[in-house]
Amino acid sequence: MASHFSLEPLASNLFMLYLVATPIGNLEDMTFRAVRVLKEVDLIACEDTRHSRKLLQHYGISTRLTSFFEHNERDKGEKLLVELRAGKDIALISDAGTPAISDPGYRLVRRCHEAGIGVSIVPGPQAAVSSLAVSGLPTDRFAFEGFLPARSGARRDRLTALLSEERTLVFYESPHRLAATLADLAGLCPQREVVVVRELTKLHEEICRGSAGELAERWRAEKVRGEVVLLLAPAEPVEPELDLDTVLRAALEAGEPMKEISRKLAKVYGMSGSEVYARALALK
Repeated sequence: MASHFSLEPLASNLFMLYLVATPIGNLEDMTFRAVRVLKEVDLIACEDTRHSRKLLQHYGISTRLTSFFEHNERDKGEKLLVELRAGKDIALISDAGTPAISDPGYRLVRRCHEAGIGVSIVPGPQAAVSSLAVSGLPTDRFAFEGFLPARSGARRDRLTALLSEERTLVFYESPHRLAATLADLAGLCPQREVVVVRELTKLHEEICRGSAGELAERWRAEKVRGEVVLLLAPAEPVEPELDLDTVLRAALEAGEPMKEISRKLAKVYGMSGSEVYARALALK
């Protein structure tokens, strides 16, 4: 039977931007293909050349490095596009994990697509999805929210807006803000299940589960070190107390626009907006 796997480059005769995932902690998580691609490309764009050089030295990779990060993304992105148009193959890596995820690299990817430049992924470690997998929380539906706001007021506002979300929520969090974020969650939903995944794949890997109140107390005075992923269990579905027709009649009598009524009630009753609108028309 023919094999579905190939050891050949995806497009060896075309210039290409490769998104190459790198380890999030354990150096053994580097894939054979990632090492090969990083050796074969003409240039590697990375967040911190000093950090990435250690990884490349470990695997005997001598490809030229250039810095590409949030504050030089616009200018350096133009220079990388010039190199790609000149026929160079470039690999994009982040300090850890999959580039372009919660990372300015997505803008370069977009510009490559717009310019007709090929983009390929060399998959591997990714902290958000890996943490979700080991959390024990529902994985059939989830939402990645990146970093929460650093300011306490804005952070509480964001969390409040997300409390009714019926998908597992995944956040990145700074270790020095973890205690404050857990305290916010304890104030908003003390019994909601929370998982803190810390130092994933590293020597001191930790997966801590409990209610928001319990974990807030655990880390209230403890100094947190390392990379942190915070996960919040989904909200329980809220069953409407009144049947749809009763609510629709009340809203129509109050003079609310039918489109607005349909939009608001569709999610509450698990229907599409058009179904609610049709029902409102029938009642009207």
